[in-house]
Amino acid sequence: MARRLVVKVGSSSLTDAHGLLDRDRLRRISDALAQRRRGGTDVVLVSSGAIAAGLGPLGLPGRPRDLAAQQAAASVGQGALVAAYTDAFGRHGLHVGQVLLTVDDLIRQQGYVNARRAVTRLLRQGVVPVINENDAVATDEIRFGDNDRLAALVAHLVRADALVLFTDVDALYDGPPSEPGSRPIDTVRSRRDLDSVRLGGVGSRIGTGGMVTKVEAARIATGAGITTLLASSNAIESALAGAPGGTAFLPTSPRPASRMLWLAHASDPVGGLVIDDGAVRALVEKGASLLPAGVVEVTGSFEQGAPVEITDRRGRPVARGLVTYGSDELPRLLGRSTRWLGDVFGSYYAREVVHRDRMALL
Repeated sequence: MARRLVVKVGSSSLTDAHGLLDRDRLRRISDALAQRRRGGTDVVLVSSGAIAAGLGPLGLPGRPRDLAAQQAAASVGQGALVAAYTDAFGRHGLHVGQVLLTVDDLIRQQGYVNARRAVTRLLRQGVVPVINENDAVATDEIRFGDNDRLAALVAHLVRADALVLFTDVDALYDGPPSEPGSRPIDTVRSRRDLDSVRLGGVGSRIGTGGMVTKVEAARIATGAGITTLLASSNAIESALAGAPGGTAFLPTSPRPASRMLWLAHASDPVGGLVIDDGAVRALVEKGASLLPAGVVEVTGSFEQGAPVEITDRRGRPVARGLVTYGSDELPRLLGRSTRWLGDVFGSYYAREVVHRDRMALL
């Protein structure tokens, strides 16, 4: 029996046929989680639905495509979503606490510590944390992209015993569930169990995820030693009670101690840096920051703070990190020492390209 549980609920499990927030479905989910919480289990809820909850008030027919409209819908809808959870859990004498996160909150050392401290304190106070990506301010370049990945990272943050991903299908199938002959998979023990699985990559018209994102989230969580269950939200009571059903993903490695799991999975690289062999040794063997002197090539176009992949001259991944320069600035800095750059361009340039606190070795 898990003592600390992270539960992710997607937009499709919280909305009606018109894509609007379904308070009856939300209350049923809350009732099941409240029962588990009152039974002594720490419950952390990662909930989608803010954008969906904002569609009705803004008169939008569906999830908008442009970022500004998504941010507006999230800003309006987040309040409605948390109010609904406050009411639903309040019927059981439980309080909820809203926690909105961005990728940077979980990559920066201080942000990581603050997020963990806030969620842990809420749990100690008997409060149910309701976590969502801060869609009102998140940008396309640096964001979780879906709450499945966020839930996996939160499970690592709070050192959860288990992660449950509730969705609108009852399990992972070896093919599209709508196709005749597709069969559910009970247990996934390793990546090899997924070799013959055909996954669809498109989410619902309301949500952003799909089965691909859920499998990726399970991979992140199980790689951190956390058992993961994929199940239907329609069977939430039995799933939380441990009844057979859904797909169980078993841990594939011990729980890592380093917070660098976050950066490794937080976002997709938008560019790359090729480094020389000396820089590879400095990063891998000494835990050093990446300096301009060690960079030999810049690929892609990116701004300061963007996630990039760091590779050696042979194209092998070495690390992933957040750059302190944009791709337009870097070419004139390559191969130069920080002292030389400081003397020529000023003290602002006497710094690393990627600081070791914002880098995850791969």
